[in-house]
Amino acid sequence: MTDEPLLLLVCGSLRKESRNAALLNEAARLFGPARIERADLRLPLYDGDLEAQGIPPEVMRLVEQFRRADAAAIATPEYNKNLSGVLKNALDWISRVKPQPLLDKPVAIMSAAAGRSGGERSQFSLRHCLTPFQPRVLQGPEVLIANCDQAFDEDGRLKDDQAQALLRRLMNKLRAEIALRAAQGS
Repeated sequence: MTDEPLLLLVCGSLRKESRNAALLNEAARLFGPARIERADLRLPLYDGDLEAQGIPPEVMRLVEQFRRADAAAIATPEYNKNLSGVLKNALDWISRVKPQPLLDKPVAIMSAAAGRSGGERSQFSLRHCLTPFQPRVLQGPEVLIANCDQAFDEDGRLKDDQAQALLRRLMNKLRAEIALRAAQGS
């Protein structure tokens, strides 16, 4: 048995060289000692007829990952001024399972995007989409990585010291939220 928290990394991009996956790798590094799991969002499209046959096993795996995790870090790209369809589809599936695995779960959100806003609109839409789940979404600091194709070095580390400092603060707040939740017996 380990005292290290279980951190679930959820990437809203499926691309192999995703900058949001790189951002989550940095988040895990800056979070410090932890058991890390990565969510797989390669899920079927939500369909009520498919749901009527039972929740697909890959969706239940994701639900169980959220249930086991002490906290989640979610990174989303910005697609057409919104969160990615892959991430929205995962949330739609999760919403069909009771009890809700995100209820009171500490969640940190972040984004990396090619544009100059760094995914600000995608984070706004993600916060909105998380509302019915009632997680403990950290309100800041906002980690918005703009021009993400130039933001990481060859080792996958954030080049900008300020961005790295913001991400470290966000991960420290997430760790503190886990400790607070544990102290409350949640």
